[in-house]
Amino acid sequence: MISIYNTLTRRKNEFKPITPKKVTMYLCGPTVYDSAHLGHGRSATAFDVVRRYLMYKGFDVNFVSNYTDIDDKMINRANEKKMTVKELSEKVIPMYKRDYGDLNILPATAHPRATAYIKQIIDLIKKLEKKGATYKLEDGIYFDVSAFPEYGKLSGQKIEDLKMGARIQVNENKKNPQDFALWKNEKPGEPSWDSPWGKGRPGWHIECSAMSTNLLGDTLDIHAGGADLIFPHHECEIAQSECATGKQFVNYWMHNGFININKEKMSKSLGNFITLQDLIKKYSGNVIRFLYLQTHYRSPINFSEDLITQSINTLERIHDFVRKIEQIDNTGETHKEVKTCIEYAKQKFEENMNDDFETPGALASLFEFIKTINKFNEEVSLTTGDKKEIIDFLKKIDQVFAVIFTKGNDLPKELEAIIKKREKARANKDWQKSDQLRNELKEKGIFVEDTSNGTIWKRMN
Repeated sequence: MISIYNTLTRRKNEFKPITPKKVTMYLCGPTVYDSAHLGHGRSATAFDVVRRYLMYKGFDVNFVSNYTDIDDKMINRANEKKMTVKELSEKVIPMYKRDYGDLNILPATAHPRATAYIKQIIDLIKKLEKKGATYKLEDGIYFDVSAFPEYGKLSGQKIEDLKMGARIQVNENKKNPQDFALWKNEKPGEPSWDSPWGKGRPGWHIECSAMSTNLLGDTLDIHAGGADLIFPHHECEIAQSECATGKQFVNYWMHNGFININKEKMSKSLGNFITLQDLIKKYSGNVIRFLYLQTHYRSPINFSEDLITQSINTLERIHDFVRKIEQIDNTGETHKEVKTCIEYAKQKFEENMNDDFETPGALASLFEFIKTINKFNEEVSLTTGDKKEIIDFLKKIDQVFAVIFTKGNDLPKELEAIIKKREKARANKDWQKSDQLRNELKEKGIFVEDTSNGTIWKRMN
């Protein structure tokens, strides 16, 4: 049984999908006005792990994650860069794909862009209009939150107690302070589309409701995103979606915790804003992904160089273990003790992951497994049969972790290039060049060893 902490109920609930063995899951993706930062990577990795574990358990997961490619931030940044909003999105989206690829994040089943769903957005606003849940002001069409008495149920606040949140437009003419724009009237120099209310563009909240319901249905199994989206974004999504359909919008709401930099909130104003690409230039995507996995997805992460160093060293323990196992060549059957150890490790891994995707506990079960196997190997030499069982087990759980066997991403690209140059020099019997490159790697903290199975490397502490 998998249990999920549901933000809506404020407790862990047993996961029961709408359709047996099938899961519909929507993750609020980035507004593509700038490159991905640590917070984007944290959210993307957290819910990639959720998706991967559901797949590991045999679920068919229809996973949708959008790109917000039209909103105020997009327009402002495009103006700064003296380019169109479309040109900006076409420049930034490939950067996200690259960075997420480096973090071993599976591509979504669908990556919808808001600008491709204008018709569906207009249709959804029309439904709300027929329900009497909208009204018109000089600057556009607004949702009337008083038409949805349950507004505030996700954030757990009453309407009268709710504070104004990010991206709720301040307008003194609104009926209620929390009312939000569904359609914004055209302004000079801004992208716009035809609609029954005149030329304009959609509000932020309506975009996700239109994309998610069109691709996944009126009721979703899981809707995920950062904790900063609970209010107002997800609160507004619930209000407009449930008002339009009369059905529950989402059964399980999941939110990941924040990232702090040296105990301070990450922000450009504080000068502690870290992009994924800056980190990936210095460290492998595996290291960054592993850093995220070491903390439960709902807990905050306090990022620091010490945490990166810890991730490098801890991940290296896993890779070092795998390299030792892969070099076993003692012919023989699998020891029953090894099979027992694998069965226990698998049980502990699944127990932790079933408990709201408890990755720190799941990783602890992996390290306990490594410790036990290493101790057994000191007493009795492992066989090729043991090797196969151990590697098969590690590959199975790495379907979820995606940090053990990922190739081409274990080292920064510049170090990979040096290792390849050295392998070429050895093939050409240019021993002087080979030694020179070995020393260069050593200076960068990488030790290489030449074996009958090829070159292996490890980080020097």
